[in-house]
Amino acid sequence: MLNQIRPERFLVLYLPLLLSWLLSSWPQLSYLTAWLGSFFILQISISGWVKPIPTDRNLSEQLMRPLFLTQLIFTGYMSCSTIFYFLNQLGYENFHLTNHLFKPNLHTLEAIAVCQRFYCLGHASFTTGILLFMQYPVKKKYELQTVDIANLLLKMALVLVPVSLFFLFVPGLNQFAVQFSALSFIAATLALAFAVPLRKTDNILIAGSLFMFNFYKSFLSGYKEPIIVSMLVLGIFLYPFYKRTITLVFAPVVLVLFLLLPTYNQVFRENAWSGNLSADDASKVALDAALNNSTELESSNWTFLVFRLSEIDMFIKYINSTPKYVGFYGPKMLGQSFASLVPRALWPGKPNTEDLVMERVVNAGIASKDMDVSAKPALIADAYLFGGGGGIFFTLLLYGISAQLISQKAESLFGGYLLGSALVFSGLFQMFWRGLSFEFLLNSVVWSYVSMLIMARLLYGFRILKIAG
Repeated sequence: MLNQIRPERFLVLYLPLLLSWLLSSWPQLSYLTAWLGSFFILQISISGWVKPIPTDRNLSEQLMRPLFLTQLIFTGYMSCSTIFYFLNQLGYENFHLTNHLFKPNLHTLEAIAVCQRFYCLGHASFTTGILLFMQYPVKKKYELQTVDIANLLLKMALVLVPVSLFFLFVPGLNQFAVQFSALSFIAATLALAFAVPLRKTDNILIAGSLFMFNFYKSFLSGYKEPIIVSMLVLGIFLYPFYKRTITLVFAPVVLVLFLLLPTYNQVFRENAWSGNLSADDASKVALDAALNNSTELESSNWTFLVFRLSEIDMFIKYINSTPKYVGFYGPKMLGQSFASLVPRALWPGKPNTEDLVMERVVNAGIASKDMDVSAKPALIADAYLFGGGGGIFFTLLLYGISAQLISQKAESLFGGYLLGSALVFSGLFQMFWRGLSFEFLLNSVVWSYVSMLIMARLLYGFRILKIAG
């Protein structure tokens, strides 16, 4: 595991942070150095410069491993998305300077630069954790007995739908419904991606129907992420077979969705969540607004890019209040996180995890107790509340290590990359893509890991897997 590690190259991951810190007297330059630093970290890590890329599969056939998709989504959401907030503080709106005499608030710019340095630290630490323990191919405990992967994936997608519905109606086990619903979606997407190049008509129709059903459910959920992720995952799965087509078609489609969804979701929520319209009717109204109202589209998009795509606005409030007014939470957060592991079915009186996490939001002055909002701190902000810069470094290092080791465990249990990383890891462990508050993250990871172990035993029992040897 350690034979390919060159310590001096790992230290280069932290070079942008060092340069940004040295430039801290010039907040705009410090921010841009840390922001560009995340692109630098991405480049030297996925190119294999820090540690060689695994050679057991072609590059296009291992994109669902943590170094690639997980790092890309996590970094894009956490570190790179702050540029719009930064531009807004400089007086820009829709990428146009609104007033050439505008003078930005120096205190705010300094806070933005501090946050970005913490994001850069988190990214470097997360990537370090992944690369330190990245070792492929893994030693397989089980291997597949079937050669018809397309049919296997389709059957799994069909079975997982009723499994997720079952947990939905069992009190206290709703989180398993979420897990298996995500796993069913990934299985259907992967089944469709395998059926298309094989031209298996029945599989294409069934898997395609499942995919469209999930896509439709996402549109009626009022959330952007499932819609964008569904297209992104399908594109990644199809990419090894149709590289040129995917590049020319899926990239523009994801971009269009990214531009239209903020307006669509805003209008949908205003009508559906308030009870004014049914979900179907609200969807029609929202789609019309997104396609035809250019003024509202521009306004909604910029507001989304500035205040909702990134969580730096809240992060600034946490830094301003902790530790100046509110101390670091440290052991308290750990205690609450381990308590969250007990299923509510076994502990009916368990404190509401949402309420426990929201205490940190209230203490920072972001929301009041009587407000009906959910504004839980994102992972790097929560790691800061846990223990400052040291909390960020050690939390994100452990985060990267955990993602990498779990991905490798999945490949060991499920016969390799396809069922291991592409299906099980991507389906059960999507929390690694964006990160959660401590309590929700630990709970999700632990119980998803338990689900993974149970799945492996069941597939072995049904003779889909066999002992490797």
